[in-house]
Amino acid sequence: MAHRFGIIGFPLEHSFSPVYFNNKFQQEGKHDYLYVKCPLSRIEVFPDLLKQYDDWEGFNVTIPYKEKIIPYLNQLSEQAAAIGAVNCIRVTKGETIGYNTDAIGFQRSLLPLLKPIHSRALVLGTGGASRAVTYVLRQLQIPYRLVSRHRQPEVFTYDELSADIVAEHLLIINTTPVGMYPHVDEAPPLPYSSIGRDHILFDLIYNPPLTKFLEYGQQRGARIQNGYEMLILQAEASWEIWNS
Repeated sequence: MAHRFGIIGFPLEHSFSPVYFNNKFQQEGKHDYLYVKCPLSRIEVFPDLLKQYDDWEGFNVTIPYKEKIIPYLNQLSEQAAAIGAVNCIRVTKGETIGYNTDAIGFQRSLLPLLKPIHSRALVLGTGGASRAVTYVLRQLQIPYRLVSRHRQPEVFTYDELSADIVAEHLLIINTTPVGMYPHVDEAPPLPYSSIGRDHILFDLIYNPPLTKFLEYGQQRGARIQNGYEMLILQAEASWEIWNS
């Protein structure tokens, strides 16, 4: 019987995980291991996917289902429950447990960049990825404000972001898909002129490696980081969970 893994999301044309894991299986000589794309146009069909094969051992979950998957799982890890989003599922005898390895990947990728001056953060976006990021910021005791296109209590809209607000928040994290391939000419609408050398701009996007958001930060002398390292770290954390 094969060891079957997959990624759930929609769309999945440019998903990194199948290539990463299938290469890993090949390099490690795991010839009966398989990682497949599972593009679901509706999350309601997840139970059918689960029944399709009895050799599922795990899934990764990506946009737009990191929160919507939760009601379909038997159990959540303590961390995934605290975050309110799942990007990794372990399957044992048909029972599903949800985890969040985005938080692990993000924290391990962010920590080497931080200095004491990075004491306030802006988090662009309020979706599932944003939940993992804000969980880590709370763990690190870095106060943050969320930024969204839509008006919500305690959340800035982009048109409320003054030059002063951006100058005061030296850590800016993009958790939205704005600027992701194929829309590579787009960037979150910030007053980029108030970004300087003390800023860190962290983009969860990894394709393209240099988004417009990061490029504008780089032009202003900011430290920049894309999501590729975080992606590798969260993938390896998923692998640890599936093998534990």
